[in-house]
Amino acid sequence: MMTSKSFRIAVGRFYHESNRLNPQPATEEQFDVEQGKAIFNASGSTLAGIVAELQDKAIILPTISVTAPPSGLIDHDFYEQVTHDLLAEIERLKPDAIVLDLHGAAATTRLADLEGDLLARLRALVGPAVPIGIGLDLHAHLTDAMLRNSNVCIACKENPHSDVVECGAKAARLVLEILRGKLFPVITTVRVPMILPGAGETASGPLGEIHQKALTFLKNSPSIVDISIYNVFRYADDHHIGQVVTVMTNGADVKALKVANELAGDFWRYRERFEDQLLTVTEAFSKVRIQAEDRPFVLADMGDRILAGAPGDSVVLLSAALDEFCDLKGALTITDPDNAQLACTAGLGTMVTLDVGGQITPGFRPRRITGKVIHLSGGDFTLAGPFHGGEASSLGNTAVLLVNEHIYLILTSKPAFSHDPAVFTSQGINIDELDFVVVKSGYHFTMNFAGIATPLLVATPGVGYYKKGAFIYQKSRFWPEHAVDQSDVRTAIYGGVMAVLDESAPLAMTNTIYTR
Repeated sequence: MMTSKSFRIAVGRFYHESNRLNPQPATEEQFDVEQGKAIFNASGSTLAGIVAELQDKAIILPTISVTAPPSGLIDHDFYEQVTHDLLAEIERLKPDAIVLDLHGAAATTRLADLEGDLLARLRALVGPAVPIGIGLDLHAHLTDAMLRNSNVCIACKENPHSDVVECGAKAARLVLEILRGKLFPVITTVRVPMILPGAGETASGPLGEIHQKALTFLKNSPSIVDISIYNVFRYADDHHIGQVVTVMTNGADVKALKVANELAGDFWRYRERFEDQLLTVTEAFSKVRIQAEDRPFVLADMGDRILAGAPGDSVVLLSAALDEFCDLKGALTITDPDNAQLACTAGLGTMVTLDVGGQITPGFRPRRITGKVIHLSGGDFTLAGPFHGGEASSLGNTAVLLVNEHIYLILTSKPAFSHDPAVFTSQGINIDELDFVVVKSGYHFTMNFAGIATPLLVATPGVGYYKKGAFIYQKSRFWPEHAVDQSDVRTAIYGGVMAVLDESAPLAMTNTIYTR
């Protein structure tokens, strides 16, 4: 009889959040690709949790890790190349199970559902007997293809994502339970056709209340193995966009649908409460000026959030700092490969005049600046964390300009993971000596800058922040963008055992699908 330590489990990662509104495709050059044992270097991630959980419990078979900061749609040919390599490795290894770190909101220039396609191809290769487990970001666009082709499908539970390692560990642990014959997962889902216009933090507000209720259900229901709550990526355009609640049970359990219905119903009941309280640009900089005791501040450029797939080329906050708040000393990044290269070519100590930013996002315009080139690098650095802490990242060729003696402008060739202070410190910038820094992040930066800077969320333009009517959706129908109601809610049950519903309990949800 095979023991736990004899199980051969393949692990890997394809992690990217793809914003179709970003006109620049995500090409191979933007990705960090590692193969074999090199993928064990992952830390502060779902993959790290997978590896840690399987250590000494199974034979870990490393495959491939592909990661990049959120950006535009992935070049389809690159995706095909990665998929070919992964499938070939799985075919060679012939594992007993597979556990993957996926985002859940990746798309290519031809596919709206990368993860669903990848999992379908994996399932076709290994057949129905090989368990497949996936740990997802809670902003995944969870699709039927993902659920049909995986046995374990769970998400991290916190935003900011402070529990991604735990998510990976749990996904691996549940797959081990399947292999041991102790877990027969059935996943009940309820999908509500709405997005969250705001209030996306899980520790407070309406989302916090829903998560607390989920924890209570989990604690009081021994048959429930996991409850995951997916707050869909707001910039995806695909069928059945919405908030999804999944309840995983060990075997069929009629309680699962009641729990999923209750939690999903809260989204609809609370929908008007999901809104952010953002500061205007002037309000934010005025706080920095007035509240000296709270400096340095970290300002979130909400419309140009690279962590939502925006290009990171806005000059709105740069212009405000230069034109209206010249008494404040700060630093910010702008994705601008052409001007980064011009500054690198000019060399250290050179004064340059450049029209920076505003060259990628539709409707943006550049800003002319004159500054001194004070730092040059290849842009490689290590994220400080805790979110993705210890992971290698890159800005590409990078130049730091000192503009008007008070603004450190970091011109990067690649979109920056600027939710992390190492973006600044790796380029020779001391955050403690500044009044403010600007990040292209909306939530995760609060975790990585905790104890370093005071956070402010700033309303800015761009393709990284949802506003009703601002973007075109061709396939999706969801509140508040469209006229939908509870009749559009969908329920489905996935698993090897048909669930028996309690017909005496009235269902608020419709369109139930049963799938094996």
